[in-house]
Parts: sequence; C-alpha cells; structure tokens
Amino acid sequence: MPSEPELLSRTALAAFRLNGQFLAAAEAMARPAGLTAAWWQVLGAVLREPLPVAGIARAMGVTRQSVQRVADLLAGRGLAEYIPNPAHRRAKLLRPTEEGRAAVRRIDPAHAEFARRLAGSLGPGELEETVRVLERLVDAMDTIGGR
Repeated sequence: MPSEPELLSRTALAAFRLNGQFLAAAEAMARPAGLTAAWWQVLGAVLREPLPVAGIARAMGVTRQSVQRVADLLAGRGLAEYIPNPAHRRAKLLRPTEEGRAAVRRIDPAHAEFARRLAGSLGPGELEETVRVLERLVDAMDTIGGR
C-alpha cells in the first residue's frame, strides 16, 4: 500500500498534468472565438454576475495581478468593461460586454463536444464522480490551508 506522502505526490503530479491538459484543450477551443484560455476563464467567471478582480482571482485560485492583467486586456478589446461597485468605491466590478458574451457563446459547441467525448471516454457516471472527488479535494486543501 502506498504511503500518504507518495499518494500526495502522485495526486499533485496528476493534478499538474491535468491542469496542462485542460489549458491546452481550452486554448484549442477558445482560439477560433478570438480568445485565449485565460480570457475565457475570466469572462466565464463574470457571466452570471459582475465581480471585482480580487473576487475573480479567489474563485479561480490565482493571483489578483494575473486577473487584473487579463481583465485590462479584455476591457481594452471591448470584451468586458469595468462598472462602479456599490460595495467599494475603488474596487470596480468587471462584466462582459455583449461582444464578450458572444465570443464565449462561440465556444459553446466545441465545449459541449469536448464534454461529450470526455464523458464517453470515462463511462456512465464517472465524470460526475470525478467532479465530486475533485471538489472534495479542493475543499480539503482549503481547510488545511495548502500547507
């Protein structure tokens, strides 16, 4: 039976590889819509409701600075815009423009096809179980502080 440190190492290596695979797939899906994977991630974070850059960064698990850079690029290209934040004068909210929403919608068919292929490869119910396990792992990492 593998030791806990060995299992942790194997989990981390698998997560790093999976992250790379998801980023490559996201780049391939986003490119025809004129987006990058990072642009798609940030736009996706604000599709339901406008958020401050710090809130987007927390949701994505990345630095505020990296989200700020992408948000500024999106705003500069007319794909998103900053609006006043009633809860905080200086921390404006980011929201997609109609052009940004249209770009994300152009990705939807490729995204749906990729999801179908992945679910088919895993088999019935396995994608849902994978999501549950990964969400439990994220919650556990949040609980222990990642240290």
